[in-house]
Amino acid sequence: MLPADWLSPLGLITIVIGFTVLEGVGLWLYRRRTGKGVAARDFAANWVSGLCLMFALRSALTDAGWMWVAMWLLASGLVHASDLRSRWQH
Repeated sequence: MLPADWLSPLGLITIVIGFTVLEGVGLWLYRRRTGKGVAARDFAANWVSGLCLMFALRSALTDAGWMWVAMWLLASGLVHASDLRSRWQH
C-alpha cells in the first residue's frame, strides 16, 4: 500500500486491526511478566469477537464475497455468545 492508501477505509481498518492485535499481545505479555493487569481469559473472547467484526468489515471493503463477510460475522456472534454465557450469573 502506498502512504496515501493508509487513509482509505481499507487502510484505516487494517491499521486498527494491527493496533488491536498489538493491544491484545501487549496485555497478555504484561500480565505474564508482572502478574498484574487483566488476565487473558477475561478479555480474550471480547477481543476476538471485535477482531472478527473488523475482519468482516475488511472483507466487505475488499469485495471478498458475502460468504467471507458472513463467516466473520458468525464467528463474532458465536464468540460473543460464548463470552456472555461464561459471564452469566445464575
